[in-house]
Amino acid sequence: MAERTGWDRRLSVAADGKGLIGHAGAVLLRACADRLGLTTGLGRVLPDGVGTWRDRAEVVVGLACVITLGATNLSEAEQLQRHQTALFGAAASDSTARRTLFALDAPTLARVARVRARVRRHVWGLLHLRPGGFPWLTVAGKRLAGWIVIDLDATVITAASKKQGTAATFKKTWGFHPLAAWCANTQESLAMLLRSGNAGANTVADHITVLTEALGQVPGSSQAKILVRVDGAGATHDLLEHLEALNTARRTVRYTVGWKLTDADEQAIALVPEGAWEDSLRQDGNVQDGYHCAELTDLNTREGWPAGMRLIVRRVRPSGRQLAKLTAFEQRTGWRYSVTATNIRHMWGIAGSHQAQWLDALARAHATVEDRVRTDKAMGLRNLPSQDWTINRGWMLTANLAHDLDCWVRLLSVHDQPQLERAEPDTMRYRLYHLPARLAAHARRRWLRIDHTWPWADAFVLAWQRLTHLPAAT
Repeated sequence: MAERTGWDRRLSVAADGKGLIGHAGAVLLRACADRLGLTTGLGRVLPDGVGTWRDRAEVVVGLACVITLGATNLSEAEQLQRHQTALFGAAASDSTARRTLFALDAPTLARVARVRARVRRHVWGLLHLRPGGFPWLTVAGKRLAGWIVIDLDATVITAASKKQGTAATFKKTWGFHPLAAWCANTQESLAMLLRSGNAGANTVADHITVLTEALGQVPGSSQAKILVRVDGAGATHDLLEHLEALNTARRTVRYTVGWKLTDADEQAIALVPEGAWEDSLRQDGNVQDGYHCAELTDLNTREGWPAGMRLIVRRVRPSGRQLAKLTAFEQRTGWRYSVTATNIRHMWGIAGSHQAQWLDALARAHATVEDRVRTDKAMGLRNLPSQDWTINRGWMLTANLAHDLDCWVRLLSVHDQPQLERAEPDTMRYRLYHLPARLAAHARRRWLRIDHTWPWADAFVLAWQRLTHLPAAT
């Protein structure tokens, strides 16, 4: 028989607490959405509910907030919102949320995109006013001031049942294969296209659609210098020609894309003199031992690609698990090769941006897009909740709004708090969003009281004060 340790002596448990809020961080998300004009903007473009008193903008924003808190389906979303009735009023039922998402047809989605663009313009204006300014990227020790970096990538969302639009994926799973674009500067979700599981990885029309929607989210004042990064799925003639055509007198568009090795590429690599190989750079600008890169442009004989395109080749000794995938040429040379295509001859304002070493590091920095994919899946996209395509597409949009709300809270209210500006969703939930609190009334005011001993209690209060004092959107 186990002995009592003492901590539970004379302890009783009862479900009779009042005024308790288990996920107090919802007030930060809701204050952010309201103050930045997202709730009001959606209220102007979403259709009115038929036979219901619900404001559909309130339903969408509330759903985005609880997705940020961790809700993975409509039933969980309803239960979380019921727990916050004392703060936000009566919760929307899962059937109400379902009808709201079903009403998000293509014309409505286009109007919502314009609302998101207006809110994003306001947010970016506020970011420029921060003490640290706008979050420009730093690659291999060089700051990309003035450059907006857009990363494109596709991912697989598995499904446990047969839903509308599901199919076998290239990973031999069953589900969907959406394509998305993120802003690397702010980590925001700019655009996402829901696709069937068997959608092609390098479908040009889908890439152009998502890129066009992403560029529509970038404020006009920030469109002068754009860098687009794509993996090997972007190495198609039509996409690269489209990217080149985006260049105008007022806008410079540069790209880096992965490149599928062919026999012609390997023949060109064989012609690279040993003395032409240079040490690669880490993201901090230091030398990366054992990795080398070189210019392949003038040695490659493949034709039909945009004029001025450069090829940068990288080599490294293969790991044990890579040995079985080496080509005959790689087995013979003992190196594993990868190639990047780019139209960057020089990036204005960045010294040394023409060098192959730096361009190689710039292309490899695209790997951070996997963090955005992971974040999106933590924000409601690990599974799509409905059998209906339209509802799942609406859920995906709401999950993108949740992603952006999380980014805006971090960028506008805790940007100077240690390890919070770029925190992962689970970290934000643990430190701020899931913080318990007690809702009390005193001196004709409502007070949300949190435990003063919590290490991030001051950060929570500071975030609330900053968000509620943001200049309202015009």
